[in-house]
Amino acid sequence: MKKNRITLLLAGMMLSGHLWAAEAYDINKSYPGGSQVNYNGQVFEAKWWVNPGQTPGMAAANEWDTPWKLVGEGEVTPPDTGGDDKPNPPTPTPPDGSTTPVYMSQAELDAKEKALTDFPAMEAVKASIATRDNLVVEAVQPGRADNPGNVKRVESLLSEGLFNYLFPLRASEYTYRGLLQAAAKFPALCSDYSDYSDGRDADAICRKTLATMFAHFAQETGGHENWRPEAEWRQALVYVREMGWNETMRGGYNAECRPDVWQGQQWPCGTFDNGEFKSYFGRGAKQLSYNYNYGPFSEAMFGTVRTLLDRPDLVADTWLNLASAVFFYTYPQPPKPSMLHVIDGTWQPNDHDKQNGLVPGFGVTTQIINGGVECGGPVEHAQSQNRINYYREFANYLGVAVPSDEVLGCKNMKVFDDNGAGALPIYWEQDWSYVAENPNGGKSYACKLVGYQTRFSAFKAGDYSRCVQHFYPEVVIEDNGGGTNLPPVANITGPAQAEGGSKVTLSGQHSSDPEGKPLSYAWTIPAGASAPVLDQVTLELTLPKPASDTKLEIKLTVTDEGSLSRSATHSLLVKGEEGGVTPPDYPAYKEGTPYKAGERVSNGGASYECKPHPYTGWCAGAAWAYEPGKGTAWADAWIKL
Repeated sequence: MKKNRITLLLAGMMLSGHLWAAEAYDINKSYPGGSQVNYNGQVFEAKWWVNPGQTPGMAAANEWDTPWKLVGEGEVTPPDTGGDDKPNPPTPTPPDGSTTPVYMSQAELDAKEKALTDFPAMEAVKASIATRDNLVVEAVQPGRADNPGNVKRVESLLSEGLFNYLFPLRASEYTYRGLLQAAAKFPALCSDYSDYSDGRDADAICRKTLATMFAHFAQETGGHENWRPEAEWRQALVYVREMGWNETMRGGYNAECRPDVWQGQQWPCGTFDNGEFKSYFGRGAKQLSYNYNYGPFSEAMFGTVRTLLDRPDLVADTWLNLASAVFFYTYPQPPKPSMLHVIDGTWQPNDHDKQNGLVPGFGVTTQIINGGVECGGPVEHAQSQNRINYYREFANYLGVAVPSDEVLGCKNMKVFDDNGAGALPIYWEQDWSYVAENPNGGKSYACKLVGYQTRFSAFKAGDYSRCVQHFYPEVVIEDNGGGTNLPPVANITGPAQAEGGSKVTLSGQHSSDPEGKPLSYAWTIPAGASAPVLDQVTLELTLPKPASDTKLEIKLTVTDEGSLSRSATHSLLVKGEEGGVTPPDYPAYKEGTPYKAGERVSNGGASYECKPHPYTGWCAGAAWAYEPGKGTAWADAWIKL
């Protein structure tokens, strides 16, 4: 069997009118971006995070006023990830169900990953989420001379005594050392910004970072008890676990643990002794929730998802209770930028953002955290006003200048959307493009960057390759891994159709050798055709003159210096001298028509009959694949008369 290679291209998306089946909408439930729900017989997809009570189908003046978009109606089993460009066009499959293997090298996959992520915005985010080894983190102690530079900056601006004053009612699990350890894990927090040439004030940015985080801590985990002698802004970090929850409780925050959903597959939940899933309720200063947040956080902290999926209690009981908040602070949530990039000035709103009221300042960080609930109204929401009040107090104690024109609230702010400056695609999704020269019906054999969460992250090296292998199991990865000679790649370019008796030129110039060594060429041509030479990179072919349209197969075999060979074939339709006449009683082919076995159509001057079961269903398939005489796999569905 010849080995096929593919062309890695980002072609135009192929769309389909297929619709989804989805779970019933629950008004008391939150939904991550990409989730699909059924509401009043219609299927909606979440464009971003949806909070409880944000019901699908509500009238909205603008599309950004609702987190839901209508997908359609009907019942089709969806693929395992969300997105706007699905479902995949039907893939022509041989009648025996087999799929031709496709051979790729790890090197070319890695090169593709690098090329697709090589742009400034991605590099800025990768730098901001970089982490240190946990050996460095565990060594951190207040006042230690060998503490990392950003930790020393935090110490210089926030003494342990001031920390104790600001958080007098904090749970014992929250410690000054824990805050320093969280900073040590994320070197971008309170960094020196030495790589920037725009004169950023590192101390000023650090002060504002701390004031911003602390204000949100006060709202998210504060006591909010106005009868206490300590003002409410000093009641932050009271809760280390979500109110009403403890480690022994079952049945909450684990709906996405099911093995039949992709979140449960990618971040498999830990279980109790009786097999019940553990509960991933809110823990830590920013109340980390759900396995699809615990898993990525665990991987960022420990290099494996298992640590915190098996031991979610660690997010409450160790330095991770503050590191999880820093994780949330530094990571973007496209189309939202990270709070870090808002505060340090890396994020700059574009005109669209400005029109939506999204401008630098403390207020936009509230939009990032809880905009769907607290932002967008004509007056400041009570919770947003709390955050403003708390921010002013922390800013005062930390020496943060609050300009009179800084937007501290989020009233009238629209939500972030895909037209904003923060709409950075950071996840890998299947590329649904059709690439004509690729095998198995023109699959792209590629993945692309998207903004909604999938199982594959652009921040994780090698996830591009994992994405390709996940969606295209017929891909076989080859790599020299250390100098082993690899077989070459054969590739033929040339016309797909020509007149009988004419001369055509086919080329093997796009064939290649993984090691860059010279290749030898050997062409095989069908009977009736002729060529002066058959061992050159190009083939000057004189075609026969058939009586009727005839399909010819031309083969090219390329061989490297190590005598390893691969072949490729090229199909060429040679037009016959008689031509074709369309019977007047056969209707013209129409894409999507539910043709029955034996039905006949006319198309392109020829007549075709729909094949019997089990091939009949393909007659109604997408034209690119099954249009009689033209589609890439039309012969799987039709008989030419």
